[in-house]
Amino acid sequence: MELILDILYIYVAIYSFYFMALAIRNLNDKPFKIEKRYSQYEEKDNIAVVIYARNNKITLENLINELKMQDYPINNFRVFLILDNCSDGSDRLFANDPFINIINITDVGTVGKDQAVSMLIERLSKDQTIDSYVFLDADRSIPNNFLTTVNSALVNNSALSGETLILTDNLGPVDKIKAAYQKYHMNFMRKARSLFGLAASADSGVFVIKKDIVDEIGSVDFKDINSELKYSMLLSKIKCPCTYNPNIQTYVDTANYEFRKPRLSARLDLFKNCFTQIGANNLVFAEHTFSLLNPNIWMILIIYAAVIKHAYRYYFFVDFKIVLLTFLILVAGFGISLINSKLRFKEIVLLCLYPIYSLCHIIKNLPPIRVIRAKITNCEDLPEGTEKLEIEAFVMNSNGRELPCKLEFISESGLAKIKFLYKNKKFVTARHLRMIDALQEIRQKLYDYGFVLKICSCCKYFTSNVDGSTNMLKGFCNSDYPSPSINGKKPTLIWNSCTDFEPAKVTNLLEEMANEQDAQAQSH
Repeated sequence: MELILDILYIYVAIYSFYFMALAIRNLNDKPFKIEKRYSQYEEKDNIAVVIYARNNKITLENLINELKMQDYPINNFRVFLILDNCSDGSDRLFANDPFINIINITDVGTVGKDQAVSMLIERLSKDQTIDSYVFLDADRSIPNNFLTTVNSALVNNSALSGETLILTDNLGPVDKIKAAYQKYHMNFMRKARSLFGLAASADSGVFVIKKDIVDEIGSVDFKDINSELKYSMLLSKIKCPCTYNPNIQTYVDTANYEFRKPRLSARLDLFKNCFTQIGANNLVFAEHTFSLLNPNIWMILIIYAAVIKHAYRYYFFVDFKIVLLTFLILVAGFGISLINSKLRFKEIVLLCLYPIYSLCHIIKNLPPIRVIRAKITNCEDLPEGTEKLEIEAFVMNSNGRELPCKLEFISESGLAKIKFLYKNKKFVTARHLRMIDALQEIRQKLYDYGFVLKICSCCKYFTSNVDGSTNMLKGFCNSDYPSPSINGKKPTLIWNSCTDFEPAKVTNLLEEMANEQDAQAQSH
């Protein structure tokens, strides 16, 4: 017990000094003010503005108009608008607008931001006229100097995230607390880290990156907050860390904003992975890795309470006064951090209520509480950052008899797995980088028992669509169903099915996918 307290105290004591250093550094943000003042004099990059939209017609129209009013030379930027299966008429609104390059995704359902953006990145990879990408969500609003500010920030940085200003007028009490914490976190923690030259987390809502970096990595990862954190670590590893810049500002209405925070389990998994890759010549990556272990407020308070009580009553390896001093340093650091955090008095009061919200959030997400809540509401309560899609399907035995089953496609922390359910039996795959790899595991498992899964991905008429995305959820059907008069390949998703299904060879699936990928690469 004594040894555990020793380790925990060293942990919070180091964090106390680290926090104080950040608080002091944040008092002087003069570099950002100078950069903003002289931003218009920098040489102009050719920028590709990529906007992802999913039925955001009203806010999207406003954003496009704001881009048209930018003080940045119009010959130095292009706008690419991704419409992901929009049903609100967005495609018709901008159909004849020469200012916009529209990528309209239809016929295959909603593919999501990660895959949609990956498709465009693949398409633009050979465009030598683009210097940098700016990724924006369609629900954002920007000032008229947005691109000028971005261009200036790119002079000394290869990847950037910006400040999100949330309109809090219509927020409820809980969301106001979260908004105050978000504002504090941006204007203190993230800004102070950038002033020290440390890495920040990417934010797909407003993210800037040099094209050559994207070409080197091969993709972007905007699946969820955990994936964005993982992508940020990758940028740090290749010595192009993402930098937070408060001059890059976007505005978002409260109705369109989602408060997100990486799960502790995702941070710990990422830490274990990155810790083994730390090298002596990349201190930014090393610091970014250890920052994944930053404690929350309740962990700090509980550890300090336990250590102070023990040091006061019993022998401790440091004097009680030293323990108390490090705690007071942490408290003083918090007070100093408020000076340049741009918080109003009401927001400071709300910030002080954040520990209460945090405790309630922890209790709410305890597994027993989630189970009870799911039973009461008759609705499964998924962990934060988890997406699930349930599909009704069939398996065929050797006699051609069809048996009804269910497939649950689950994405957790950027990794994919599939749950197969038949009556009271179930099988869950391991976690894979791609959904199609998890599907291959299911497919092989059923094949070993003499069953065939009746979905497009297992059909001989199916070919995968290698589009630069990670999961490869899309493909083409090459059958004549429903009519021979419909010529050409028909887009589909891997879990779809039809009456024209014929099983494909299981053992050759991966080889076929590899050959398809090689063939498409050669054709390009």
